[in-house]
Amino acid sequence: MSEKDLSWKFAEDFIVESAPIAAARAHSLENGIEPISPAVGAQIAVIAAATNAGSIIEVGTGMGVSGLWMFAGAPDATLTSIDIELDFQQSARRAFTEAGIPANRARLIAGRALDVLPRMNEASYDLVLVDADAASVIEYVEHGLRLVRVGGTVLVPHALWRGRVADPAQRDETVADFRTLLTEIAASTAVLAALSLAGDGLLQLTRMNT
Repeated sequence: MSEKDLSWKFAEDFIVESAPIAAARAHSLENGIEPISPAVGAQIAVIAAATNAGSIIEVGTGMGVSGLWMFAGAPDATLTSIDIELDFQQSARRAFTEAGIPANRARLIAGRALDVLPRMNEASYDLVLVDADAASVIEYVEHGLRLVRVGGTVLVPHALWRGRVADPAQRDETVADFRTLLTEIAASTAVLAALSLAGDGLLQLTRMNT
């Protein structure tokens, strides 16, 4: 194992997840859903806390792992989470309840994110998490940057897409979309961007101006 791989594993093993998050992760894996890694979850929690997030929108509810991590950093926030799979959201709701999160702090919307996001209020959210179908990542981020307030942050887990984005030999559509997104973001003066190597990559975009 290379030094970088050892460091990556150490960073992941460093995080100890709470019992509700660990249970939601196990449930996700049992159902074939790839949740964010523990290290990515911890980074998201830190960003939620540092942002003092009160209003969060999430694209891709899953089984609730990312939602639980954001609540860990911002326990008083209100989360609006969108997913096309109602069964997933019901599982996430149970996970939130078991973690002691009041029902009125988690608004779960079942539907296509590209149908729902245009109806969300502009510049009204402190934090936007994009973790849904990768084929639409560029559109989701565009919506996220519209919805987040100045000084707020858009987070994109899996931004390195299983290590394929950094490999020039990989040229499928999903890889191309992530590369396009990263290239456009790097050239933008409207956001402050950072790309973390934690997990499968975490792209962080803080909106700097209107």
